[in-house]
Amino acid sequence: MPSRRTVLAAGAGVTTALALGTSAHAGTSDDQRLRALISRMTLQEKVGQLFVARVYGHSATDPDQADIDANLKEIGVRTATELIAKYRVGGIIYFTWTHNTRNPRQIADLSNGIQKASLDQPRGLPVLIATDQEHGAVCRIGRPAALLPGAMAIGAGGSRADARAVGRISGTELRAMGVRQDYSPDADVNVNPANPIIGVRSFGADPDAVGALVAAEVEGYQAVGVAATAKHFPGHGDTAVDSHTGFPVITHSRELWEKLDAVPFRAAVKAGIDSVMTAHIQFPALDDSGDPATLSHPVVTGILRGELGYDGVVVTDSLGMAGVRTKYGDDRVPVLALKAGVDQLLDAPALDVAWNAVLKAVQGGELTESRLDESILRILRLKSRLGLLDRPYVNVKDVGRVVGTAQHLAAADRIAERTTTLLVNEGGLLPLSPRTHGTLLVVGADPASPSGTTGPPTGVLAAALSELGFSATALSTGTEPTAATIDRAVAAAQGVDAVVVGTYNVTAGGGQQRLVAQLVATGRPVVAVAVRNPYDVAQLPTAKACLAAYSWTDVELRAAARVIAGQVAPRGRLPVPVQRADDPAQVLYPIGHGLTYQTYVTDRA
Repeated sequence: MPSRRTVLAAGAGVTTALALGTSAHAGTSDDQRLRALISRMTLQEKVGQLFVARVYGHSATDPDQADIDANLKEIGVRTATELIAKYRVGGIIYFTWTHNTRNPRQIADLSNGIQKASLDQPRGLPVLIATDQEHGAVCRIGRPAALLPGAMAIGAGGSRADARAVGRISGTELRAMGVRQDYSPDADVNVNPANPIIGVRSFGADPDAVGALVAAEVEGYQAVGVAATAKHFPGHGDTAVDSHTGFPVITHSRELWEKLDAVPFRAAVKAGIDSVMTAHIQFPALDDSGDPATLSHPVVTGILRGELGYDGVVVTDSLGMAGVRTKYGDDRVPVLALKAGVDQLLDAPALDVAWNAVLKAVQGGELTESRLDESILRILRLKSRLGLLDRPYVNVKDVGRVVGTAQHLAAADRIAERTTTLLVNEGGLLPLSPRTHGTLLVVGADPASPSGTTGPPTGVLAAALSELGFSATALSTGTEPTAATIDRAVAAAQGVDAVVVGTYNVTAGGGQQRLVAQLVATGRPVVAVAVRNPYDVAQLPTAKACLAAYSWTDVELRAAARVIAGQVAPRGRLPVPVQRADDPAQVLYPIGHGLTYQTYVTDRA
């Protein structure tokens, strides 16, 4: 790794931009130094600072040929190094599917390679590297990094200390790998059970509880030098449309927005949040123009900056999503986002189109260069606060000592144990004992791992139960089991003492509902574990025991197994209400519902 002297020399003027201290976002005397950096930039360099780009490959200089081909096709460059040289981007986002996140040491090497590529440029500045490491259902970096419970699980646990610990552990590991901005936590209040894109990514349906946990997680991340990001402003929690594929409309009144959606964002701002991500949603009560919030001056500048008093970095959600591309073309979207008050333009679908559109907007007078300078100053303030202007590189030798440590993994397990929620337990079926229910069949859905490094869920549950003294067999039945698949599961159930079913988004009359009903009809005790949405319980009236795990990642499934086996007591409480399946206007289980029982062993503190 280059020496500190080499790094600073490579920065070509960066040495004058020292850390801004611990104040949230307000300008300080150091702004003069940052403005001096801006004054030296060419217009093209200024445009580049506003973009956060994706790039394929595990290496900044030597990616696999398939990744070179993908880069040439989508971006017109071969490598991350060429991307930076051509577009001078201020940020890069890591994805699993772009092959950026094979393992922690490789990620650290990639981060260092990206920083070197940028600092080697004339007037080069460090790159702000970001990812979506929400944990739970959205996770870009997998094992051996610590994978923690997701937001709704933390909501079920209700502990600010646990939320803070998630941010601290995740942030510590991300920083060691060179990732200094995390697009987490999700500050949406999930009040729509049919929400296809938020759901368990939200802490829950109570705005005050969500706000408290958002603030705690922000504190955890930012205490260890990673920028947290509250998303998706002004609130994506009440929609039945996925903004990746459509253009959602939020019909809340302004009054309801103030009482519901705004609360967690106000809490995030009060906690000193480093960045806020906008949503590609239409919110007529806040702006009746028909524009998505990302492109709305009334929403971004008027409300977020003006009314909420936020002067930190505002980043768009991915500009490749349908919600922001429905009304305007890819050449207009980045220009309109900047005019709305946004600072960072994330993941433009055609970087050359977007980059040149912003350049031409300045050259043609639609955008002023001073408007770009405002955003660049915010971005540089953040980079300086994070220490990137002084120490852009990470020590690869530290990765193994920081990422996926035994301490972090143990903490993840303890946190998960406090989240599993027992919703139904007729006749005291749970906990199960190997003495009375020694043989188990584990069936159910096996959705793909969020990080590509966990699962399959039925196998994980079976293995965890076997380690606890049961003889457990796994049989994957899928998210929409056929009649033949159900018949195989029913036949397999005949030879066991009890059945555990992992459910994933159960629908009325669907295959998963029929699977559970027919397994119950065998007379064997059936335990249902909702591995995503807790709303599944409303569709499973025949199951004698139901648990909510809130995600299908290993840490939450292992915790559910320990609850089933009576190793720990269920402690979680529903952070969302569950409506009746036959009458959604009626609440079946309210916020706060959760059963418990005496365990076979002493619970861990």
